[in-house]
Parts: sequence; C-alpha cells; structure tokens
Amino acid sequence: MRKKIGTKLLAGILVAGMAMSLWACGGDGNNSGDSKRKDAKEVIADNQVKTPESDETAGADGTGAGKEDASGEQEPGKRTEYPLTITTYGSDGAELTTTYEQAPQKVLAVYQGSIETLLALGLEDHIAAAAGLDNEVPEDQKPGFTKLNYLDEFTPSLETVTMLEPDLIFSWGSLFGEKTLGDAGGWVEKGTNIYMNSNTHPKNGDTAYRKTLENEYTDILNIGKIFDVQDRAETIVKEMQDTIAEVKEKTKDREERPRVLILESMDDGFTNYNADSLGGDMVSQLGGILANPEGGTIGKEDVIAANPDVIFVVYMPYSGDDPKQLEQEKLNVILEDEAYASLDAVKNNRVVPIMLSEMYASATRTMDGIETFAKGLYPDLE
Repeated sequence: MRKKIGTKLLAGILVAGMAMSLWACGGDGNNSGDSKRKDAKEVIADNQVKTPESDETAGADGTGAGKEDASGEQEPGKRTEYPLTITTYGSDGAELTTTYEQAPQKVLAVYQGSIETLLALGLEDHIAAAAGLDNEVPEDQKPGFTKLNYLDEFTPSLETVTMLEPDLIFSWGSLFGEKTLGDAGGWVEKGTNIYMNSNTHPKNGDTAYRKTLENEYTDILNIGKIFDVQDRAETIVKEMQDTIAEVKEKTKDREERPRVLILESMDDGFTNYNADSLGGDMVSQLGGILANPEGGTIGKEDVIAANPDVIFVVYMPYSGDDPKQLEQEKLNVILEDEAYASLDAVKNNRVVPIMLSEMYASATRTMDGIETFAKGLYPDLE
C-alpha cells in the first residue's frame, strides 16, 4: 500500500515529542483520563491464558479461527481478488471509499470490538499494535492476544499512530478526531486505509441513522474480505443469523409477544435503547416488542407507564470495575425502588442484566447479545 514520504518524515520529527509526552504523563500506561482504568501492564496480565484447557477448544493457531491444513494455510474457500474496494465512513459521517492492493500487514486496532474481530478471525499476526481494552478478551482469543503489541496509551495519540506507520486503522467513529487518532479521510489521502465500525460512524449533518444487526454483520464480512479470510467471517456471521432464525421458528406460533424496555440508569433517568439502537434491533428481530420505541431518554414515570414484560438492565464494567458489583448496582436501581414493585417485569422476576458491549457496536460479541436477549425474552425456550 502506498505511503507518502511526508508521513515518514513527520514520524521522524515526532519522535522527540513522543518521548516528552510519555515522560509528562508519568509513564503509567493510562492516558484515558480515568484514573480507575487499569494501566497497560494490568490489562496484559489479565489477558494471559489462564488454563491449559483453553487451547484445546481453540483453532489450530490457538485463536478459535477457521481450520487450517498442516502447512498453516487456510483451507480453500472464497478468495479475495485484489485490488478490493470497501466502503466505510469518514469523520464527517459521509461514506468513504477505500482500496486494498493486498491484505494489510500493519494494523492498528483500537477498542474492544476491533481487537476481538481481528483475533476471532485469526489475524493477530497482522496487528502491529492494539489499544483500548476495557474488558478481557474471550478465553479462546487470549493465545492470540499474547502475541500483540499492546500500547500504554488507552487511546493512541496522532503522534503515536504516525510513528507506527500502520497500513490500516480499525476503530470506532468517536476516536477518529483531531485530538485522538486523526481525521479518517486524511489518513486515506495519505495512503493509510481506515475501517470504522459502521454502528459508530458520526451523523452526516443532521441525518441520524439506525444501528442494526446487518451493520455488524457487514463489518465482520468486510474485514474477512479485506484479509482474505472470508470463510471464517461468514462462519461467525452465519452462527448469529442461524440463532435468530431458530428462535423465530420456535416462537412463531406465540400470539403474545413480550414487551420490552432496554434501560441504562443515569444520574437523572434512563437511557432508553429504542428502535434506532442496535439493542432495539436485536429485540425486534427476535420477535420482542419495544414498549417505548422512540424515546432516547425517559424517566421513572415513563417506565411505570410502559409496564413492560421484560426489562433489560444495561451495565458496562470498565477496566478497574468489579463486574458483578456493578451489575448488581444497576439491577438494584429497578429492584430496590418501591415505585417499580408493581411492574410486571419485577413481579415476574424478568429484570435481566446485559452488558453494553453485547448490544452496542458489539462486533463479534453480537452473538452473546443475541443469546442474552433470547433467553430474557423466552426463558422457557430450550
């Protein structure tokens, strides 16, 4: 992939500045602005392989990826023909066209879903650097994670990214900014491709868009095409699609559909994951009915008026949090408030926790979200 001389020159100029920047922040490996977040050394330690058994269920390279033959090559299947054109999004929310002459060899992966998607596809050897983990990667991805260069910076600065000279930057839309990874379109102009998780791209002007399961599927399939591992990507997506189809088939004759609220408690009220959210789309595709399909923020009176059959309580443990403690605290907002005691969901013990990472730009964790929602919607379903 082409590189402009100016990029390399800038990298050299920035070396001294980078050294001063690392010294200034104390070298503690946590520049997230949140002192509770674990530093890089702790994150690396948490993501080591804990048991020998974890390798037994993984793929040939220890990542849980697709089958390989004795030579280490992927078994024949769909092959990518380069040059490959992929449409993603720019920092302005507009579509951005990128071209790949070959599979990227030096990827910078920032944030949970980006890292886990690459590991799930067995692409750890293509990752030049990774950053931004809030939670441990799945156990079967830890052998692959141990090979990674995990950065001290939670969100790499533009200076760090420039020094790495990646040929692909894979991350969320909110991180492609002047004070973080840099402008998405600017990188493409300089010869470095970017891929932005589709359900995180900024609004294009005032135009909002729906976050959908199909967007998550597309991202996984596009990464499969970019790296010529299409069969692996299709296997992951097919499992998600098949699970939804199976649930719909088993529940097709039910006349009454569960009415649902997906709530994340805030200081004043709740974030309501509505029909435009990925969580809302998951529930709808599984046959549930959103009790409040429009409101983005709702209050106690709205929850009581909706009286849903099921309440999914959203929680998100960031590195440094106790997941179980945080989960219970979020559940208690509903369970310990007498004002909600008469709700059908509370009386019937159908207040269900779900991690934000399973239903918001969830990438390969989308499968976990589908299963959590399905079990909460249909607890009697086998």
